[in-house]
Amino acid sequence: MRRRATGRQAARWRAHTLPRWDRAPERGQVTAFVVTFVAALLLMTGLVLDGGLVLAAKRRAVNEAEAAARAGAQQVATDAYRSSGRFALDAARSRAAALAYLASTGDRGTVSVAGDRVVVTVQVTQPMQILGLAGVGAMTVTGHGSARAERGVQRAEP
Repeated sequence: MRRRATGRQAARWRAHTLPRWDRAPERGQVTAFVVTFVAALLLMTGLVLDGGLVLAAKRRAVNEAEAAARAGAQQVATDAYRSSGRFALDAARSRAAALAYLASTGDRGTVSVAGDRVVVTVQVTQPMQILGLAGVGAMTVTGHGSARAERGVQRAEP
C-alpha cells in the first residue's frame, strides 16, 4: 500500500504536476521583489553613509568656527592696554585674524566683533555620495562659535 503525501511533500508534488501555463502568472515576481529590495537597501545605505558625512561636516563647521573665534579673540589692542590699562580687542585685527583662519581652511563664514567677544559663523557644503545618485544634491551645514578675550587665567574649564 502506498503512503499518501502530506504537508510539504504534497505541495511540492502538486507544483511539479501543474501545467506550465498555470504557473505563468507568478513568473517574474521574484525579480520585482529583488529590484525593490535592492533599491530600498541602497536608499538606507545612502541615508546612513551620507547622514554620517553630514554630521561630521556639522562638527567640522562648529570646530572651525570656534577656532576662528579663538584666533580673533587673541588680537588684543595692546596700545590701548598699555596706555590706559583698558583690556579690549582690536576689532579690525580680530576680524582679520578670524577671516584669515577661515581662508586657511577653505570654508566661508562671517565674523562679528562686539566688545570683548568674537562670534564666527561657518558654512560647510557636504556633497552626497550615494544619495546624489537619487538626485539629492549637496547639503550646507552651519556652525557657530564664539570666544571672549580675557586677561590672564580665570579658572580651569571642566
